[in-house]
Amino acid sequence: MIPAYAKPFFYQTPWKSSSIHFGEHLGTQRGLGEEFKGNVDFIDYPDARRMDLRQTLRDPYEQIQVKLFNQDNTTPIFAVCDLSSSMQYKGQSRKLDLAKEIAASIAYSAFDTSDMFSFIAYNTQVIEELTLSLSHHVHQAFEVIDQLSAYEKMRVGPEGILEVPEYLSQHKGLVFWISDFHMPISLIEQALNAMSSHQMIPVVLWDAHEYTKLPKFGFGNMIDPETGASRTIFFREAVRAQFEAAFAARKQALDTLFTRFDSQAIYIHGKYDPDVMSQYFEHMMA
Repeated sequence: MIPAYAKPFFYQTPWKSSSIHFGEHLGTQRGLGEEFKGNVDFIDYPDARRMDLRQTLRDPYEQIQVKLFNQDNTTPIFAVCDLSSSMQYKGQSRKLDLAKEIAASIAYSAFDTSDMFSFIAYNTQVIEELTLSLSHHVHQAFEVIDQLSAYEKMRVGPEGILEVPEYLSQHKGLVFWISDFHMPISLIEQALNAMSSHQMIPVVLWDAHEYTKLPKFGFGNMIDPETGASRTIFFREAVRAQFEAAFAARKQALDTLFTRFDSQAIYIHGKYDPDVMSQYFEHMMA
């Protein structure tokens, strides 16, 4: 059964797939597809269904010509999910619950497009029991992803992202990296370098309560999700401004890094709308 929170979106790949399996993406393999590749002699490609009468009449050597097309193929789709402590943050909703919804949406979209899907979860290392290798078994993917609802481990970091490349395929794929990216820029850069053979799509989960909906005046408790330590802060306009400026600077640093790797990010604030994902790919393909 497909969960109600799994809402598909439209996506395309900006490259030709090298897979040999039939799918819905432009491929490099010769076969049945919609992308016209050229004409060849019938003796080289004896397929009577593809005979080109017009080119045959024009051929100076009077050879029967057939149309050659590239086959439409599949491409691997990955949802890589950050399960470090900062993803336990709850403002409008818990980040990890939002990540669950997005990962299920990606899984359903891959299934709807006949692509293979893999889910990879990590914190200080890749979490094997919450990782699913590439397959067409969408219901199994939903079962694994649904386990994020009960995941509450604290005081764990994101260093396991550096193990993720070992779990990716040799064929180029779409890799949705779901995280709040509250980790060192150097670690993000190292991970992007290691996964640069794939099309990376950072899905950044930020909550307005982290930086714009802070107390206007008075004491408030801020909890560091990585350590679990609580800190009391006296909020006033200047402190609020510092938080907002820090997030603005962080966004600029992330966008600069993602641009270097041709990986424009999708920022999700609070509620998830699959149309945002579809619009992202429409913009990419345009």
